[in-house]
Amino acid sequence: IRDNLELGPSQYRIRLLGDTVAEGEIMVNHELAINPGAARGELRGTATRDPAFGMEAVWIEAGQRDHAHSLGYTVVDASTVIATHLSQVVRQHAHELLGHEEVQQMLDRLAQTDPKLVESLVPKQLPLSVVVRVLQNLLREQVSIRSLRLIAEALAEQAPRTKDPEELLQGVRIALGRSIVQELIGMEDELPVLALDAELERILLDTVSGSQSSVGLDPGLADRLQTDLTEYANMQEMKGQPVVLLVSPAIRSWFSRFARRSAPGLKVLSYSEVPESKGVRLVASLGGQSQNGNALPAQ
Repeated sequence: IRDNLELGPSQYRIRLLGDTVAEGEIMVNHELAINPGAARGELRGTATRDPAFGMEAVWIEAGQRDHAHSLGYTVVDASTVIATHLSQVVRQHAHELLGHEEVQQMLDRLAQTDPKLVESLVPKQLPLSVVVRVLQNLLREQVSIRSLRLIAEALAEQAPRTKDPEELLQGVRIALGRSIVQELIGMEDELPVLALDAELERILLDTVSGSQSSVGLDPGLADRLQTDLTEYANMQEMKGQPVVLLVSPAIRSWFSRFARRSAPGLKVLSYSEVPESKGVRLVASLGGQSQNGNALPAQ
């Protein structure tokens, strides 16, 4: 933590590897009342946005805390605002913070309890660089890597067939399916999802497989998909429900990268990742041939 005279007295900036990745401004001796989407009523104060998630918010005096709570606002102090913002930045950029040295340390700790697994995996079956890439990709997709033993077992199982990090990633995600879904819905029995219209899924499969590689995805369709995904993500977040798109395994990785900018909170899962113990509830379908291109309510 360093003082920077270029910043105002209430401003802060978060830098990663020398680059600024986030910044914000707080009001000392005030608290931030954040509208989670359902708050009703006006508050006296300075209107702003929560720096971590961009939600509407108001800087208020401490004496208004109880009144803000009664209107449905979430109220936090200035230090919590910065801490939450920093936590969010770390989550978003965790894949950049994880390198070869960190992964080697993780494998060394795993070797203390499961030496044969680690010994057979690195470097006999996979170089360390490939394991690093798989773990980085999991973090990029907001998947926890705390179950390192399960990840290592999945890698060891697939290594005789492929050394490609993308293919290995899909196998690891299937092995982590239960924890991925549990992170989204806890102990609930059903996972609410957005699905693709059959014709749209066929178009995307053709694009990903390379049969349309000469032209790629139609720009108009790509724009509609980006818009629809953003609207769906906002709708689910307003309801306090997970934002999940369920697709075939062949396009999961591609669609995850495609949606990352327009709907960063969207979790793209393949059918293979949903455990048998969990049901799926279709919330909406995304159609490639609909006239307005919108996500249509499921019938």
